[in-house]
Amino acid sequence: MFKRELDFENTLVDLLLAEKGWQEIINNPTEQDLIKNWANILYENNRDIDRLNDQPLTDGEMAQIIEQINNLKTPIRLNGFINGKSVSIIRDNPADTLHFGKEVSLKIYDRMEIAAGQSRYQIARQPKFTTKGITSDRRGDLMLLINGMPVFHIELKKSGISVSQATNQIEHYAKNGIFTGIFAMVQIFVAMTPDDTVYFANPGPEGRFDPDFYFNWADFNNEPIRHWKDITSHLISIPMAHQLIGFYTVADTAAGVLKVMRSYQFFAAHAITDKVTKIKWGGNNLLGGYIWHTTGSGKTLTSFKSAQLIANSKDADKVIFLMDRIELGTQSLKEYQAFANDDETVQGTKNTLALLTKLKSNHHKETLIVTSIQKMSQIKDEDGGKNAKDIEIISKKRIVIIVDEAHRSTFGDMLLTIKDTFPHAVFFGFTGTPIHDENRKKITLLQMFSAMNYIDIA
Repeated sequence: MFKRELDFENTLVDLLLAEKGWQEIINNPTEQDLIKNWANILYENNRDIDRLNDQPLTDGEMAQIIEQINNLKTPIRLNGFINGKSVSIIRDNPADTLHFGKEVSLKIYDRMEIAAGQSRYQIARQPKFTTKGITSDRRGDLMLLINGMPVFHIELKKSGISVSQATNQIEHYAKNGIFTGIFAMVQIFVAMTPDDTVYFANPGPEGRFDPDFYFNWADFNNEPIRHWKDITSHLISIPMAHQLIGFYTVADTAAGVLKVMRSYQFFAAHAITDKVTKIKWGGNNLLGGYIWHTTGSGKTLTSFKSAQLIANSKDADKVIFLMDRIELGTQSLKEYQAFANDDETVQGTKNTLALLTKLKSNHHKETLIVTSIQKMSQIKDEDGGKNAKDIEIISKKRIVIIVDEAHRSTFGDMLLTIKDTFPHAVFFGFTGTPIHDENRKKITLLQMFSAMNYIDIA
């Protein structure tokens, strides 16, 4: 029980520093204080001769970076900036005689350096906001900084106060133009009381705050986690906070919004990628798993993030998202391409020949493929060994196949043909209708996709 909000804040900060991976506090910073802090971190992480040549960043060089942030404007575009690893500036520090007047590229963030490498984790307490119009300047509660960038904003309320008052405060700040400049980099908002917490992606200055996308965090069994200590451990600790920014936020270019995954989506994607990481490739009938989901649970996003993480990890040579109808494949291709980062390519397939060519390819841009079960099932050894050589080439690759709406297609001959043609492949199925022994046709989902833990996406 916290009768004062300040007591809650003090206790939360103490826990974050003592046990949850956060390293230091910045008290009452202005925007300029945070820009200076970021400049110091950029300098420390880029001091080598090929970058800053041991000469610090000037105010003019930091202004160049802030101008880039202002030009990007929206969280969706800033997500690409943050996860793009680097930022370029024109050096105007005359002390750097090697690079003066030249462009240099600075490392800003590496999502793979989780609690390691050059990653820095700071807490800004009571940051000072300069608001627009006639309202007086305000102070937020907490911001969490990764490598100097304020990527989380946390608004707190004391015991007995509804968490909706914290979300209302965030919405009020946004309406008054607070989240601009360096503060525009905020990716995730957290509204927190001692007994309840919701988190949500920053909709940006032109976006709409939608309570339907204010999420409670939950455990693996989808039981909501509400107590502040548990939330601190599961949501805003390191490594989870780093992973959320680096891996589990998605810039949906088609919808024009930043999305953050719900807890069950995180657990599903994490379980799939973890399973692939541990596979001993080379044998037949390698075991995958299946995921049950309901309508509106964000299955496409979950399947994409799973495929993306596997492809980027290089734990598989081909990741194939398999639809059971061509028109659905076309729609999913568009969705996957909208979710992909600027440096990623999601391949479609016009016909079976195009699919065959991309499956044989060793080019890294042809790792993630969206196609239909009809096309995939036509790649089989028949007509006197017509496709035998191609199949032999493809079968030497590490193949992960993610099957959409597995209950529709699992029991037909086409998926069985694919499994017979590529016995070394690993299958994961997404289904809205799990089929067990009591309503089986040919084989059950458990037999086809087992034996990864069954995950219920409610």
